[in-house]
Amino acid sequence: MGRLDGRVAVVTGAARGIGAATAKRLAADGAKVAVFDLKEEFTRDTVEAIRAAGGEAVGYGCDVSNADQVEQAISSVAERFGRLDILVNNAGIIRDNLLFKMTEDDWDMVMNVHLKGAFLCSRAAQRYMVQQKYGKIVNLSSTSALGNRGQANYSAAKAGLQGFTKTLAIELGPFNINVNAVAPGFIVTEMTRQTAERIGVDFEAFQKAAAERIPLRRVGRPEDIANVIAFLVSDDASYVSGQVIYVHGGRAAE
Repeated sequence: MGRLDGRVAVVTGAARGIGAATAKRLAADGAKVAVFDLKEEFTRDTVEAIRAAGGEAVGYGCDVSNADQVEQAISSVAERFGRLDILVNNAGIIRDNLLFKMTEDDWDMVMNVHLKGAFLCSRAAQRYMVQQKYGKIVNLSSTSALGNRGQANYSAAKAGLQGFTKTLAIELGPFNINVNAVAPGFIVTEMTRQTAERIGVDFEAFQKAAAERIPLRRVGRPEDIANVIAFLVSDDASYVSGQVIYVHGGRAAE
């Protein structure tokens, strides 16, 4: 038996990268997984991979920054499966630039997807979690919350998610709902590839340079983050709440 047997999970931004790895891991642990991404067609690879491995998954098209779409998608999941136990707020985008080049649209888009998206999804999901007196919410922050050149918008959003996490842990704790955040370091995803392209560096060279600064001497994989999330949404972590867990190979803050 898996430690998430009988649980129903929503993972946002789950078409690729950390979101896809998390959806697959939670399904492998026994959860029924609702795979959210901007369009339903984007979710197909993740859904098919879960089903091929014997798990249960359904894809949903949902813009997490749109309140109506979020309410509709979350209620559809709860209606289909009869409950909602786990929410992983992973959806995110980057619009990197130095402050003097950053547009208002760059700022708003990043804030809307990361912060507003987590707010809307959590607000919709907690309704079911409060009723059943059980729930797990994990928000994806980042080591960029500590500051990162060219990412004023992204860093501010990821720092905001840490405050959001700690506040929800206080508000929802009395209803047996655990709320935590995971802050990844350098993880090999399409997003880090985009960062390499932005600064004009070969992606392989970018990874090698990053690994040399990390005590474990390697960059992270999406599965490294998924493994931590899988623990936090399990009953093994029933007394862990309001925490921000940095998963960065031991690299100290700069």
